[in-house]
Amino acid sequence: MKEKIVLAYSGGLDTSVIIPWLKENYDAEVIAVCGDVGQGSETEGLEKKALSTGASKLYIEDLTDEFIKDFIFPCVKANAVYEGKYLLGTSMARPLIAKRLVEIAKKEGATAICHGATGKGNDQVRFELTIKALAPELKIIAPWRLDTWKMQSREDEVKFLEERGLPVPVKKDDSYSRDKNIWHLSHEGLDLEDPANEPDYDKILQLGVTPEKAPDVPTYVTLEFEEGICKKVDGKEVSPKELITILNEIGGKNGIGIQDICENRVVGMKSRGIYETPGGSILYYAHRELEYLCLDKQCQAWNEICSTKFTELVYSGEWFTPLRESLSAYFDEINKTVTGKVKLKLYKGNIIPAGAESPYSLYNESIASFTTGELYNHKDANGFINLFGLPLKVRAMMKQNLDK
Repeated sequence: MKEKIVLAYSGGLDTSVIIPWLKENYDAEVIAVCGDVGQGSETEGLEKKALSTGASKLYIEDLTDEFIKDFIFPCVKANAVYEGKYLLGTSMARPLIAKRLVEIAKKEGATAICHGATGKGNDQVRFELTIKALAPELKIIAPWRLDTWKMQSREDEVKFLEERGLPVPVKKDDSYSRDKNIWHLSHEGLDLEDPANEPDYDKILQLGVTPEKAPDVPTYVTLEFEEGICKKVDGKEVSPKELITILNEIGGKNGIGIQDICENRVVGMKSRGIYETPGGSILYYAHRELEYLCLDKQCQAWNEICSTKFTELVYSGEWFTPLRESLSAYFDEINKTVTGKVKLKLYKGNIIPAGAESPYSLYNESIASFTTGELYNHKDANGFINLFGLPLKVRAMMKQNLDK
């Protein structure tokens, strides 16, 4: 009986090459698995493509709802943004896809899981850490790291397919490396590999327009949250999938969520990429605005520390770890008061606060107002400043004594 290998399959260039490569290098049955996390039309025609290149079968697994509820929402609660720009679109999805690969491998009795991530990328780490966490007994095949893999570039992969009379899934002049899901779309490669090059956004963008091409009048949108999760948009209750879809459309039209970043990969090198996250950018912004209203000073300060660590774990593929799970439990608790309504103004790539309200608001107009109220006595500040400044006063006195 032949060995079974489960392949993480997208139908893109890498995985289109890997199926015939596996057939040529392993005496095994190749079972392709596509995790549908909201990449839309990219899943169309995949079965025919996978079978024609040698796979015995193809699973297309609809993981979109699970992706939003169990991966995106925890990251929103944690304000998880890598290096100030990247909203973790690929990072969040890979552990979920790998989890499903493991489940199907066990169902099919497979002995190995194969992925097309290169030896330079982050995804190899994300896939393999998840597999190790959930099924340490499974072998992992990473072709790009093997001596038997002779291809060193995307051009080599195109040639490999052409020599075998197999369809090439990319145009030679537009072979950006892209990753798309319901949350974002990333672009890497070609002219983007030189950070000195300004991106040709009119050629690159697919989820929206540049700020210059956005409407000349602002768009207002109101988001309503319950315990850190957005439930309504402009007063209408929406499902998680509807939420992201609607915000992507609104954000895309207004040039929201375009990021050009030269980020630090897990493996130690820098990588330049363009990210489109229109809906996610709106959602993150609204969530933070509500936190500013509802969280006390100590919680906000601690959130910054926890958020940084949480983000590092997600970016590095350490989703199925005790620390990530514990931090998520903390953010679930801290978000219990992040409930309320946030109004935003979107204008030519900018997100501008336009008001927020919450039953848990810690803002007290009687205390904060410049008009003297009953809850605050200006004279109370005298003792506070004397105590708060005592270390500075003692240090200054010490220096004066030394100068004498």
